[in-house]
Amino acid sequence: MEEAGVEPVSPDAPPISGAVAMTQRWCDLTFLHWAVDPALVAQWMPPGVRPDTLDGRTYVGLVPFRMVDAGLGRGPAVPWLGTFLETNVRLYSVDETGRRGIVFLSLDTDRAAIVVGARGALGLPYRWARMRHHRDGDVHTYEARLRRLGARPASRVVVRAGAKREPTALDHFLSARWRLHTRCWGRTLQVPNRHERWPVHDAELIALDDQLMASVGLDRLARRPPDHLSFSPGVRTEFGLPRDARRPRAG
Repeated sequence: MEEAGVEPVSPDAPPISGAVAMTQRWCDLTFLHWAVDPALVAQWMPPGVRPDTLDGRTYVGLVPFRMVDAGLGRGPAVPWLGTFLETNVRLYSVDETGRRGIVFLSLDTDRAAIVVGARGALGLPYRWARMRHHRDGDVHTYEARLRRLGARPASRVVVRAGAKREPTALDHFLSARWRLHTRCWGRTLQVPNRHERWPVHDAELIALDDQLMASVGLDRLARRPPDHLSFSPGVRTEFGLPRDARRPRAG
């Protein structure tokens, strides 16, 4: 049952009003999720945003993938810089106007320029890391280690991608997210995005050794198996321009 005043979960993206700021493809994604009490993660929500819930629980996601052919507007991809590896730790949010979204606790990538640009433009918590993705048939291995002084948290995820399946209500709740929420320039912003429906596949977890969640304050989650696991070959996505999250939603 949908919460009153909150937009319904839909696998079909609403149109982006205004200009398209960026296009990109997300490829070879693995979604690992842990169900948690919303009170555990409320401290990381920007002002005016709270954890989104399904059946009284919210989720922490660990999502490694390949970013491919990112470019400005609807123009051509940026050579070299527009293709990179990324692993993010993310939460699920809803703002005061009832718009569902994502809040990122970390976004780790192997392109230092992306770190500088995204942190400066939108305040997103990008971090520079050594990263590797290897595919052997249906088996995908993702490796990351932060580049920084002192402790260097690392992550290794190995999954076997299975057959395509029909998405569940939980799949839609976790993946049909049409904006991110972030705090920047003294305001809580929402950045809209849209893409086709996610192709969802079964996945088998072969190995998980993760310190990235612990590095952002969630030190116990990787000690237990994820509550949700899936794989997707990916989608092409567009992002709109950032806007105030308090701006009323259309409709």
